[in-house]
Amino acid sequence: MFGRKQKKAIEVTKLSSLIADNLHIVGDVLFTGGLRVDGRVEGNVLGKRGEKSLVVLSDKACIVGRVYAYDAVINGTVTGDLEVEHFLELQPGAKVSGNIAYRQLQMECGATVEGKLIKVADPPAQRRTAAPPPRPGNEEPQTREVPPPGSAGGTVAPGSSSSREPASTEPAAQPPGAPRPSAITDGKSAATPAATVPAAASTGGR
Repeated sequence: MFGRKQKKAIEVTKLSSLIADNLHIVGDVLFTGGLRVDGRVEGNVLGKRGEKSLVVLSDKACIVGRVYAYDAVINGTVTGDLEVEHFLELQPGAKVSGNIAYRQLQMECGATVEGKLIKVADPPAQRRTAAPPPRPGNEEPQTREVPPPGSAGGTVAPGSSSSREPASTEPAAQPPGAPRPSAITDGKSAATPAATVPAAASTGGR
C-alpha cells in the first residue's frame, strides 16, 4: 500500500527438489528443505515435522491430497486440506478446495478457497515450573547426629537414658592386710581412744 512492499516472512528460500511438469506421481511425497512442484501428484505432499520446509506450487502444478509444510507458496491447484505451520502465500492462480490452517497468511486478488480458514495460535512460551513437593510417604528419612559419650549437649540417641546415673559412693575394695581408713564424721577424724594399761598390783607393805 502506498508503494511500500510488504516484507515476506518465508524463512526457507532454497529449493533443493523439483517435480517437473512432465512428471505424474501416484503416492505420497515426503521431503525436507525446499520442494518445487510443476507436475501432478496424486497423494499427500508432506514436509518433515520439526524442521523448516518450503513447498512451492507453480501455476501448472496440481496436488490431489493433503499438503503440509512450514512455509508454502501456492499458485496452482490443491484438492485437499492445506496445513502450513508458519507462513502461507496464496498467489492469484491459487485454487484450494479444502480447509486451510495457517499462522500467517498473505492472499492476493484472484486466489480462491473452498473451505475454512483456520488461524493457528502461536506456540506458548516455555514456562519454568517449580519442582512439585514430595508426596506423603515419600519423604527421605532424617538422620540425627549422636554426640560421643561425655560431650555436653547434642541429641539423645533413641533407647538411651536421658539422665546420667549417679556415681557409686561405695569405697573401693581394699587388698587383704591393708590398713582401713579412719571414719570421717562431720569432716573431722574420730580419734581412736588409747589403750589403758592397768597399774601393777603392789605386794607387801611399805
